[in-house]
Amino acid sequence: MGLDVRVTVQDVAPRLPSIAELRDHCRALAMLDAILSPEWEMRYHSFDAAWDTGEEMGSLRNGSGDEYAIVFSAAGAFVRGFDHESSMSPYASEDHEPWPGVVDEVPEAFRPYLEEPAFCDEDGVPVATVCLWRGAGDEAWRHGSVALPEGREDADGASYLFELLTDRSPEAFRAFAEDYYEVPVDLEAVRHVYALRPLTPEIVATLNGEVTLGRLAEDIAGIGYPQSPA
Repeated sequence: MGLDVRVTVQDVAPRLPSIAELRDHCRALAMLDAILSPEWEMRYHSFDAAWDTGEEMGSLRNGSGDEYAIVFSAAGAFVRGFDHESSMSPYASEDHEPWPGVVDEVPEAFRPYLEEPAFCDEDGVPVATVCLWRGAGDEAWRHGSVALPEGREDADGASYLFELLTDRSPEAFRAFAEDYYEVPVDLEAVRHVYALRPLTPEIVATLNGEVTLGRLAEDIAGIGYPQSPA
């Protein structure tokens, strides 16, 4: 990434918004990707408004082994990120255990996610190089006391993984999308979706002329994106 300074979970945590704002932002990212990439397998961001009873999940996967998952529940929000090239990966050590401090201090309310099969490998090891959480009554995001390795500035992958969560400007998404999808992206259309305004045929066509509003109905419902009153 060519970072000039060391940027890790300690730097990212203060830049994340409230739980409600993060949930809305994750829904917007997922909706934009659904429009730009009709094939689900090729999408970068996703959101499942019915991931489990009383739980929603926003996620990222880049197709190269890097990913994050954010679970929103009545308890608050739990964030797990994995940078496959990080020296903090469980697979970078002989014992294949999470890096010390990454998940050790996760509160009881969120500990079931450390055993969630979707977040673990076949041996039940949490696939994580970075972890954050925020209880429903907390005023800030929290993380464990991690002794970071020397070397790479973005040691845990936090800066790279959560880049569009810390820089939530429409311009940042446009830059990402034009690079990732290799298509021009209309900034005003991005602003429309970022504001969670109901989609219109015109907005959809502006972002992707090969997709219709009707075709997006299942995605809109699955993401829980706001719709115009019937």
